[in-house]
Amino acid sequence: MKKFSFVIICIMLAAQSIWAANSKTEADQAYQANDFAKAITLYEEILNTQGESADIYYNLGNSYYKTDDIARAILNYERALLLAPSDADIRFNLEMARSKTVDQITPTSEVFIVTWIKSLTNSRSESGWASTGIVSFLLMLACLILYIFGRKIVLKKIGFIGAIVLLIVVVSANVFASAQKEEITERSGAIIISPTVTVKSTPDESGTDLFVIHEGAKVFVEDNSMKTWKEIRLEDGKKGWLPAQTIEKI
Repeated sequence: MKKFSFVIICIMLAAQSIWAANSKTEADQAYQANDFAKAITLYEEILNTQGESADIYYNLGNSYYKTDDIARAILNYERALLLAPSDADIRFNLEMARSKTVDQITPTSEVFIVTWIKSLTNSRSESGWASTGIVSFLLMLACLILYIFGRKIVLKKIGFIGAIVLLIVVVSANVFASAQKEEITERSGAIIISPTVTVKSTPDESGTDLFVIHEGAKVFVEDNSMKTWKEIRLEDGKKGWLPAQTIEKI
């Protein structure tokens, strides 16, 4: 009975895998045939039924870009970049889409070391850093064995120095993987999807008008406690309140 159940599960998994491959193939074919509306529907369906994928988000972003829906193109490029932060193609297309938005917001300047650490963190995905940490840990154990059991002084020195260096790599890889995971799970970033939004001083239509932003602009949700209003921060530091339906979280 157990053997029969195992066979059934294997058949179901194989069928699901084949269906997933066929769905993506169909979506890709629709995109190549310039049927972008169909491609968008199929890519959205794949995400809803099979979960997140940087590749699918990227293709979906391209489809929206082809239909001149720049806001949703940026939204999906941003989602793809969260899952694959080192992908140069995603980053290039995101910047190209951003260049077509009305609001060209200049981010606040950062200390060089902060920018460098962020760049290093984004050089690999969460799974990439996790793999680096595991491999480095195993190599560190090998170096410790060499240090403890090595008969020659030179081997002990190599083992000791190697273990120290690899320990630093292990700790750094875990810190970077944790930062990547936090980025994916928290997702404080959002994209303006309404054509024009007036940002208010308070979470109410009667609040003072602070500034206007347009679709495609990236914001960060500072206060998510209210259902219909969200306090947001722009990349240049400006803050205010806007209706929740005007943004979509990355």
